[in-house]
Amino acid sequence: MLLKKVLGIDLGTDTTRVYVKGVGLAVSEPSIVAFNNRTHRVVAVGFEAKKMLSRTPAHITALRPMSHGVIADFEMVREMLGRFLDRNDLPWSWVTEIVTSIPTNLTEVEQKSVEDLLGEVGASRVHLIEQPLAAALGGRLDVHQPTAHLIVDVGAGATDMAIISMSGIVVSRRLKVAGHYFNQEIIKAVREELKLDIGEPTAEETKIAIGSAVPVGERLDIAVRGRDVQSGMPREVSIRDTQVRFWLARPLKLIVEAVKDLVESAPPELVGDIYKNGMYFCGGGSLFRGIDQLIAKEIGVPVRIIEDPLTCVVRGTGVVSEDIGASRHLLTNLSKKKA
Repeated sequence: MLLKKVLGIDLGTDTTRVYVKGVGLAVSEPSIVAFNNRTHRVVAVGFEAKKMLSRTPAHITALRPMSHGVIADFEMVREMLGRFLDRNDLPWSWVTEIVTSIPTNLTEVEQKSVEDLLGEVGASRVHLIEQPLAAALGGRLDVHQPTAHLIVDVGAGATDMAIISMSGIVVSRRLKVAGHYFNQEIIKAVREELKLDIGEPTAEETKIAIGSAVPVGERLDIAVRGRDVQSGMPREVSIRDTQVRFWLARPLKLIVEAVKDLVESAPPELVGDIYKNGMYFCGGGSLFRGIDQLIAKEIGVPVRIIEDPLTCVVRGTGVVSEDIGASRHLLTNLSKKKA
């Protein structure tokens, strides 16, 4: 039992991760809740709920309560996070202080919603840090120097990008084009072109197995099973990597254009730094095959994938949680202590 524990939380659209001060990453679970519509009770969260996605009976709904990086269903997120924080492998304490990452450009209402949520799951104090800044800290970049670092966090629900200099965000952009958007494009194309209905898990598997932003030099294909649009019967089709690359060309172009807009809006001296330092990609979308090559070609600067890109944001909240006093200048807002 502890007098006080300090947690770092990355509340993502796809995955929720929790860092415990002095321990490290303690929770990494899908941000999914399974809800019984008859009893009005949550029946599963995390990995257990993910197994039910697209496979539930009528009275069970498996849903993602986070959408585009923000809270879409307050009650469901509270229930999900409460269960994650109540696990036996997390230490119990009288006081809990939480550092959490938030998307850039959140409204005051959305920030207040995050603080209220964490207060309801037991936080006595909440500190907010913007995601690109947390990602830079987690990627061991020296954000305190007067030089620019361009961070692009391609998550599941949104792509968050920012130019960071002297411990702060100079300019930033956020667009709702990311991993889940890619999946929906695949689902739509398979239905329209191949006349087959597939679910999100199958689209995700297809994207990971054969998806790429640029030609990969070898032919890839995957067998996909689903429901025939016309007959309603089960059917299997083969999908090639060239098809997936064509289907995802438009959303990838949207990300490229957003990065270009971000660079164009930055002060000239910082653009010079970016040319020298390159760009840093993180998030699950940074693992999409060839995305770094595509961006490097379009923007004209080197692109580096941050080490362990899936966890760099929560590692950044962990850096802050280890010494909050020394990191106060990095925080977006400090909530007052609860009475």
